[in-house]
Amino acid sequence: MLEINSPYLALLKNRINLRQIPFSERGSRLLVFRSEHHFQVRLAERWFKIDKRVSGYRDRPPLIDKWQFLDGGGRPLDFQLTTYPHRLDCQTSIGVFTLTFIDTETLMLVLPEGACGVALTAMMDNAQTDRRGGVLRLTGDIRRNVAYTTNAQIVSNEIKPLDGGEVQQIQLNIVSTGASVFILNITPRLGFNRYVPPSDAVLEAAARRWHDWFSAAPQVSEMYRAQYYYAWWIMRAGLISTRFYTTREAMTPSMIHYVGIWQWDAYFHALAYRHIEPGLAHDQLRVLLDHQRADGMIPDAVHDEGTVTHLDFPIEADVTKPPLIAWAAWKLYETDHDREFLDEIYEAIVRWNSWWFDNNDSDGNGLCEYRHPYSSGLDDSPLWDEGMPVESPDLNTYLCLEQEALSNISRILGLPQDSELWASRADKQAERMVRLRWDEDAGLFWATRNETRVNVRTPFSLFPLITGRMPPEIAARLIAHLTDEHQFWTQYPVPTVAHDDPKFEPLVMWRGPTWVNINYLLIEGLQRSGYPVLARDLRERTLEMIMGQDDIYEYYNPETGKAPPKAASTFGWSAAIFIDLAIQASKDKQ
Repeated sequence: MLEINSPYLALLKNRINLRQIPFSERGSRLLVFRSEHHFQVRLAERWFKIDKRVSGYRDRPPLIDKWQFLDGGGRPLDFQLTTYPHRLDCQTSIGVFTLTFIDTETLMLVLPEGACGVALTAMMDNAQTDRRGGVLRLTGDIRRNVAYTTNAQIVSNEIKPLDGGEVQQIQLNIVSTGASVFILNITPRLGFNRYVPPSDAVLEAAARRWHDWFSAAPQVSEMYRAQYYYAWWIMRAGLISTRFYTTREAMTPSMIHYVGIWQWDAYFHALAYRHIEPGLAHDQLRVLLDHQRADGMIPDAVHDEGTVTHLDFPIEADVTKPPLIAWAAWKLYETDHDREFLDEIYEAIVRWNSWWFDNNDSDGNGLCEYRHPYSSGLDDSPLWDEGMPVESPDLNTYLCLEQEALSNISRILGLPQDSELWASRADKQAERMVRLRWDEDAGLFWATRNETRVNVRTPFSLFPLITGRMPPEIAARLIAHLTDEHQFWTQYPVPTVAHDDPKFEPLVMWRGPTWVNINYLLIEGLQRSGYPVLARDLRERTLEMIMGQDDIYEYYNPETGKAPPKAASTFGWSAAIFIDLAIQASKDKQ
């Protein structure tokens, strides 16, 4: 069968550990974890109105808990677990229980032959059994529905309310024929999927879905393959289905830690999808433009229940993310040459660029400011410790890249006057950064607040290098900082605060750890600025760092390459960038 013969499925055997890496499926909101000798099912959904906390979903109890396999006497079974992208095999003393997805809302458990059973608890307040299993519902503001169904002979089927009826305990004792299954449908809909298909066909279809996904990816060098296909697993498993404000199938930054679509994460996600499914890459941009404000601003994030455009913490201000959509769109075009997509989004990107200059240049000098820390994407960077707004080199570098990309896009669209205008603006943006913010004594570009420099050294003081427009003598000074082992050229560069800066903290988000999206931008900048050998060195160090851990993380310790304790696992843009860099490196080795 395919699930035995596919080299990709075999390569990823036991990579999904069910601790910080859940079993899931493309478009599904169901995340299966293991706790001791039972399973849990959590939901990848935010729903602020449940507990009125932005990140409350991270701490919620599982919807399905204590999902256990039983022997013929109703006793819980220990099991040895083997995982693949498409199935979980649980070896017990009475045989193998195999779990797979029928569809995005339905799990199938293939049962061993003979007397056995299933027990679980569900956070539901209404339940009843029926001839083939049972139906459970959660009433109130948040509606969820669960149905369990079997085609085995039912010996006993009991639902017992717990915790005052807020939780239901289910125990189903059955006799399996060897072709019998137990299916669990978890849905927000009123209707259920209780159709029981042949288990062999379901397992074959699940294997085929994953095999086809992996086989469509470009081949890479052998040294990258194990982590490369795991990265592609993240990029498929992390996709969530359309629902309410989530107008397109889109990738979450982390299906455990960050449920929703964040703006600049989506741009990096699209870089990976362009290699395998161009329409999916386009939709990572479209889902944000679907919610663009009338004034041109693109939301910070999009969730099922709405958008994030304004926050009252840590300060009150409108909030967005760094302007990189034109940069990303141009990269997609370089791969798929889809002129129509550029035509579709051009005006929206123009409005987005105008919003920055119309609303974020308080002193009128042509260099824009961040008005909320989170708009930078560098949420708790020490750059914001002294307050907002801050005029930062990274933001104005992004705006230069955007204008350059708009010049390229308008040229493809047959708009020569627009193309010339955007090219001129990109040149002027780079010139302004040099004229107004270059510190000859320090050899850096400083972030400023109220015309006073923010006295902390970060790689963002080097970011104008990315434009490829810096005079050679300035580029050389910036490179000297980047390659200084005491500052930014650590064992696993590039730390987000200089290693010898008093504010360097290697375990605290943007206050020291290495982030691979920052490395990606610097690698591109080194290539554009005439430092190809250094670019390859940084690329190889970045790939080595990501390959050094079983999982792929949000950020890394720049000294050890390990993931700090609070770094999110199964992280999307790190996976996407690993994919893109591994493809680049493999082409160079050919």
